[in-house]
Amino acid sequence: MSSKREFLTRSNAVLVVLALVSPWLLCQAWILVSAGDEAFETMPTCEPTSMNCAHLGGDEDFRMDSLTLVIEAPLDEVQTSLEAYIEDQNGDVLSTDSTATSHYVHFVERTSFWRFPDDVAVGLSAVDEGTTRIELHSQSRLGQGDLGVNPARLEGLHAALFA
Repeated sequence: MSSKREFLTRSNAVLVVLALVSPWLLCQAWILVSAGDEAFETMPTCEPTSMNCAHLGGDEDFRMDSLTLVIEAPLDEVQTSLEAYIEDQNGDVLSTDSTATSHYVHFVERTSFWRFPDDVAVGLSAVDEGTTRIELHSQSRLGQGDLGVNPARLEGLHAALFA
């Protein structure tokens, strides 16, 4: 009799866990179907009314406070810092392009709990042997807003490149 009671208790516990986890699983399925990877081959820009995008550098600073765009370090050192950042964030690289004087990468970062994919593009260009100019872009693939995630991400990326 106690084994039947244990079985029912375990079955009920499993059902409760599945009921709690199912919204997250359904959301993950929706994200997988709705937000497939599409590589950016060039630096994107933000729409003027966008609330799910941030950009720093180039001809556009969108939803970003003024931050320095020139790093007093050679291109290869800044590129190494960028690669470490991408690895630390478990980013998935979708596109890269490098020359002797420039480097471009498009990668995907995911938000922590819901795992929404956000596209991040970084452009690096050598000003001279010891100086590099940066351009940063982050945008959410889904939704009308980002709750400040993209500007915060660019601030963190900026700090990592200057470290």
